[in-house]
Amino acid sequence: MYKESNITFKGINKLAIPAIIAGIAEPLLSITDTAIVGNIQTNPTEALAAVGIAGSFISALVWILAQTRSAISATISKYLGAKKLDEIATLPAQIIAINIALSVLIYTVTVFFAESIFKSYNAHGLILDYSVSYYKIRALGFPLTLFVFSAFGIFRGLQNTFWPMVISIIGAALNVGLDIILVYGIDGVVSPMHIEGAAWASVISQTVMAVITLVLILQKTPFSFRIRFPFNKEIKNLLAISFNLIIRAVALNVALYLANSYATKYGESYIAAQTIAFQIWLFFAFFIDGYSSVGNIVSGKLLGEKNYKKLWKLSVKLSRYSLVISLILSLCCLAFYTAIGHLFSQDEQVLQLFYSVFWIVLLMQPINAIAFVFDGIFKGLSEAVTLRNLLIFATFLGFTPVLLIGDYYDLKLYGIWIAFSVWMLLRAGILVVKFKQKYLHKNP
Repeated sequence: MYKESNITFKGINKLAIPAIIAGIAEPLLSITDTAIVGNIQTNPTEALAAVGIAGSFISALVWILAQTRSAISATISKYLGAKKLDEIATLPAQIIAINIALSVLIYTVTVFFAESIFKSYNAHGLILDYSVSYYKIRALGFPLTLFVFSAFGIFRGLQNTFWPMVISIIGAALNVGLDIILVYGIDGVVSPMHIEGAAWASVISQTVMAVITLVLILQKTPFSFRIRFPFNKEIKNLLAISFNLIIRAVALNVALYLANSYATKYGESYIAAQTIAFQIWLFFAFFIDGYSSVGNIVSGKLLGEKNYKKLWKLSVKLSRYSLVISLILSLCCLAFYTAIGHLFSQDEQVLQLFYSVFWIVLLMQPINAIAFVFDGIFKGLSEAVTLRNLLIFATFLGFTPVLLIGDYYDLKLYGIWIAFSVWMLLRAGILVVKFKQKYLHKNP
């Protein structure tokens, strides 16, 4: 458990390091799929593009549906700080049941319209076929992923990032092994399954993670999965927070959709290069999200305690640590700039396009670090309306106009990543200003 006095390097990293490891497991699954599929012998560029398109849509749905994780975490943290956990004993089971029902509905609808969905990304021919095939299998894991994410919110609310780390490590390791076996096959034992093998590897891994999560929630938390009525008094507030975060996630994913749609329009090599660059960007985001998670789970507890002095101290220290991590990651990538590209593709045109924008991805990281830290803090403070309005503003008045200007001047991938840079700069800057305005005067 996180003690209120532990706003120290040791105390923060005791939570952050397991959260980092848990956080990077998800992008590692996508990076593994990207690297393995990008090196298959048959149509590697088309397969890589399809994984990028379908993976982007899957990530969009998961991010939208998983916003209750932050709401659960913030709510439990607040009640933990106020020492009133017994008042929300029925809440986790109720919200998880709602999540799973919603994910099943969305799976059914999106699978039926899968071809139309990926045509809207400008996919056609073999890329379209691969995208639909990959998605129909991967999407089977939606209910499992939503259950696991909701459970992670429970653990985080209880100031525990250890068990999510364990679950994520098991899932990531299993996925890597299954990817290699199912995509490439084993002579005389398993036939190569191409892109579908990568999709099945993810689904099997998600199933194992869900089973382990179920056992650990029952054994390691004070909550049960028995659904009891009436609805908990916090359910309306939690759903309201989740709804605002869902709108925020929709705005966020509009930016991601536009980026992939335009990259696909520019050509197969462009969307393949965009896939590699974005997967690395996503890995960085989830890595830094470890400190964002600390902001999420600790700020709610400090708010419940009305400890504004330590809340301010928390924001300063998390910003410093995340900046250091982002700079270290960027320098490591600079040192292996060329080698990193060859992990994902051997196509010279794809690599040339990737290298042309990779430096922008690295240059963005310090800005991203600040944006993600304060994003986590505002989630923990249940400031969902602020986060919603910010993403709407940053996407439609920042990212989209810059992307359209870049397309008009034929900047292609440069235009996409300049738009991403403006998008993140707005997100970071506005949150820092708002946090200072609201909490600096409360800090004695």
